[in-house]
Amino acid sequence: MKLTAKATIQIQKPINSVFEAIIDPTKMNQYFIESSTGKLETDKTVEWKFPEFDELYPVVGKIIRKDEYISFDWNGGKQNMLVEIILEKQADDSTVVKIVEHEMNDDEAGIKQVIGQTEGWANFLASLKAYLEYGINLRKGAFDFYKTTK
Repeated sequence: MKLTAKATIQIQKPINSVFEAIIDPTKMNQYFIESSTGKLETDKTVEWKFPEFDELYPVVGKIIRKDEYISFDWNGGKQNMLVEIILEKQADDSTVVKIVEHEMNDDEAGIKQVIGQTEGWANFLASLKAYLEYGINLRKGAFDFYKTTK
């Protein structure tokens, strides 16, 4: 058996605004990453830099369907390590965002990993919502303690 991390939120913005905020690095750096070498696209590898870490993280776009679905691998090519983001337009023109990250082993290490990834995706969604609805960067300063604990 394998484990998956999951998180969901509703954002009071049109689906295209949400989609662009997830794939466009000039928007992502307002709530999630410090920088990226490019826009997230199908079969394209970009590198993300997070403000609290020195390393660059390779991200491989898998399937990107405008205003509907985004998938990428950001785990160094390990088999079956895939992030899926599903966007669902609501009647009031808001957007439900569902994230599933596959797949972690059903053992102690996998359980720790799925908990950490679920927390991370919940933070991502809250930060995305705060940025799109209120123009606030929740991530700013939130993880500075990582720099001092290295």
